[in-house]
Order: sequence, then structure tokens, then C-alpha cells
Amino acid sequence: MPNIISGFSKLTKSEKIEWLLDTYFKDKDSSRTLVKRYWNSDEKLQKLHDEFIENTITNYYLPLGVAPNFLINGTLYAIPMAIEESSVVAAASKAAKFWYERGGFKTEVISTEKIGQVHFTYAGGSSDLEVFFNTVKPKLISATAEITKNMKRRGGGILDIELKNKTEDLNNYYQLHATFETLDAMGANFINSCLEQFAQTLKREAELSLDGDLDLIMSILSNYVPNCLVRAEVSCPISELKSKDIANPDLFAEKFKQAVNIAEIETYRAVTHNKGIMNGIDAVVLATGNDFRAVEAGVHAYASRNGKYTSLTHCSIENNTFKFWIEIPLALGTVGGLTSLHPLVKFSLDMLNKPTAKDLMQIVAVAGLAQNFAAVKSLTTTGIQEGHMKMHLMNILNQFEATSEEKIKIVEHFKTHVVTHSAVVEAIENIRIK
Repeated sequence: MPNIISGFSKLTKSEKIEWLLDTYFKDKDSSRTLVKRYWNSDEKLQKLHDEFIENTITNYYLPLGVAPNFLINGTLYAIPMAIEESSVVAAASKAAKFWYERGGFKTEVISTEKIGQVHFTYAGGSSDLEVFFNTVKPKLISATAEITKNMKRRGGGILDIELKNKTEDLNNYYQLHATFETLDAMGANFINSCLEQFAQTLKREAELSLDGDLDLIMSILSNYVPNCLVRAEVSCPISELKSKDIANPDLFAEKFKQAVNIAEIETYRAVTHNKGIMNGIDAVVLATGNDFRAVEAGVHAYASRNGKYTSLTHCSIENNTFKFWIEIPLALGTVGGLTSLHPLVKFSLDMLNKPTAKDLMQIVAVAGLAQNFAAVKSLTTTGIQEGHMKMHLMNILNQFEATSEEKIKIVEHFKTHVVTHSAVVEAIENIRIK
């Protein structure tokens, strides 16, 4: 068993690597070569990457793909997607082209409110605390003047602060529940700075005015943003759904709607259904330098907001019109953080014509809707595996280190045969025997 190490963070990058190799690896030379192979040859760029996080030893690459032909509110986009999963970019591109020919995607930002909370306990009377809060609320806001002045100048800032009594859930527990408008910034640092100032002011004023003890627990933004909402939808007459793989539009529309309805009422299906949506959303969020973990957490909480986990997308058939839509919370930014540091994030935002945060919310929602449409369309027509396994074919070939000549022969073979892992292995073996 390895010994615990002290001062690891103070080692140089090379020293960290050598310690790891000495402690955990048998083949040190090949492991060292692998780690260094992924360093960027541009020393300045590598230093930038090294300083994004702590204890860096190398870079971990993901493919950056592009899904073209997204018509959103009359503007044509090519959407950047950073993801490792086969078929996601292809499916999004196929859905984009399908709906381009039927009027494209329509989107709107419903609201952009973000939330932060100061959590504290108070052992005195709740009515006394309410009176105190109403008195101190203006001081809470004025004490943040230096923090908020630039944001207010641009039209954002603190929207409101409420006192929430949570003592029925947890003994003596209260919150300052604050709402914010952060414009094109995701706003985490801004919100947390405001919250910590609220907490200091609250504590100071409480010591002067309240009889009971007020104890601060923590001050932190929430990644659950049910009032930072965007909607995206597609619609067309059912007859216009007819295409190469949709021979009977009426039957397709009905089966598609039933598939979405199942995801609305069946949790096991809803989780996989929404995972497909997040394939599209996470890929764009990551490509544009935003926090996909925060988005994931908030989205799944929103899917459970009524007490049961359910589908994020919905479908209707009315007056011979097929409609498919998503309404989803997305707290995104296009300034600050990695957006001004990571070269490929800047590249991705340039590709999207330097979007505002509201623009990006709409683009990301569309990516999720497109991905879900492609998945449900496949499930209710050809089945998901036919397209997915064809996209996965190259991964299998690379796993077995197929040569370029072998790849050409095998790809040609599977144009007319079903792709399975065992079938691909057999085809490789047959070629190599010959």
C-alpha cells in the first residue's frame, strides 16, 4: 500500500508525474511518454491549461465536433459540441436538417432569474426575526453597493431578498433567499460575493438588535434556477413529417407522442429520455466553457419539481399539427470564467456569432430538443441500435488497431450488414486470416 504524501501540490509538474509513476505504475516509460504526448507544444498555451485547475499533469482531450444547419428564429447556426459519445453530433445534425426544411426551431427566453441563499439558525421568536428582517433589508442591499455597482450599471444586480422560515423542516433553520440578474455572466462569483456580504451585515445587525442567538451556517448560490427558463419548439402539419424514413406521417406522429407520454409518466424511461437530451445540452455547454455539472443538477431537479421525475420534453397533436417542445432551466454565461481564457471556448463562441447569455440559452435548448427528437424518432422507426452501432463501428475498429486498408474493407462490408461487436470482430479476423 502506498504511503501518504505531504506537500504534493508544492511539487513541480514533472515531480508530480515521477511520484505517480514510482508509486502506481509498473511500465513507467510508456506511461511517462503517454502523459507527455498530450502536452501542448505551445508552452504558453500549456501553461494556461496547467493553471485552470490544481495538480495538473497533462491534458485530457475530448473531440470538438460541429452540428450544422440549425435554423433558430430565422438565423442559421453551426453548433459546436464537445463530446466523446458516438452518434450524438450526427443525430443532432440530422434533426437540424429535418427541421430546417420545416421552418426550423422557435425559441424564447422566459426568465433569467438566478438564486442564492444565506443559511442560518435563530433560536428566538420567528415574529421578532421577521420584524428585524424588514428593518435590516435595506441595509443588506446597501452594504453590497461596491460589489454590485458595475453589474447595476449594465442593468443587472440584486432583484430581491426574502426571509424564509424553514423551521418546520429543520429546527431553528431560516434562509435569506436572494434573487439576481447577472446578464451575460453566469454570475457565480458575483452572487457568492453578495451573499457573503449579506451574511456579515445580517450577523452584525443581529448582534445589535436581536435577543436570541443568530448563527450563520453558510452562504452560497443555488444551481437550481427554476426561474431562469428557456423554451424551444418545433411544429409542422402532420403531413409534412413525411420523409425517407417516415412513410406514414400520421402513424409516426402518434407513436412519437406515445413515446414522449411514456417518458412523462415512467421514471425508468424518463431518466434515459432526459439523458439523451443532456447529450446535446452538455456538449454545447462544455464547448462554450460553461459548467455542465451545474446545468445537469439544476435540470434534473427541475424534472422532479412536481414530486416525480419526468420528461423534460413534451409533444402534442392538435388540428393536424405536430408540436414538440422543451422548457428547461439554463444558467449560462458568455463572459467571465473560461469564456475569455480557453482558446477553443472563444472559437466556439465566435462560431455562434458571439452570443449573449440569452442567445446561448436558446441555442443550448435547441441542441437538447434536436437530440431528443433524433433519439425518439429512431426508437419509434428503425430502432436506436442501427444508427448507433454504425457510428460505433470506428471505435471497435480502433480498439482492434485496424489498419486503414482493413477499415475501408470493413466499413464497406457493414453498409449491407448489421453492426454488432461480435460481427465486427469476426470480420477483422476473417480479413487477417486471408
